Amino acid sequence: MEIITGIERRRRWRLEDKLRILAETEQPGAGVAEVARRHEISRSLIWNWRSQARRGRLTRAAVSAFLPVQVVSEPAPSAVSSPPASPVPPLNEGQIEISLPDGSRVRVGNDVSLAALRRVMSVLRG
Repeated sequence: MEIITGIERRRRWRLEDKLRILAETEQPGAGVAEVARRHEISRSLIWNWRSQARRGRLTRAAVSAFLPVQVVSEPAPSAVSSPPASPVPPLNEGQIEISLPDGSRVRVGNDVSLAALRRVMSVLRG
């Protein structure tokens, strides 16, 4: 049992700590209650942080992550004939194109937020 004497003060959590704790809850087999207990915080605080992260309010300006990438010079010829597609304009500087297996393409520039891109990709993945 912990006895608190004096004035109880709120703890201030750095953004890096919040994101690290949220990442722990997303590990396979991890539960919010277990992570909250380990860090001595309430479960509702973690749920609040999760909600903020989903709305894009709890993100770093530049998030580093490694993703699998395949660089192709030209699209592979399709064995199935399809109707002629409209010509695709070339990429502008600062843009990337993400091609999904179902043929969907997403082009984004460096002005798109990570939260917005995650929402779009989650809808496209179904």
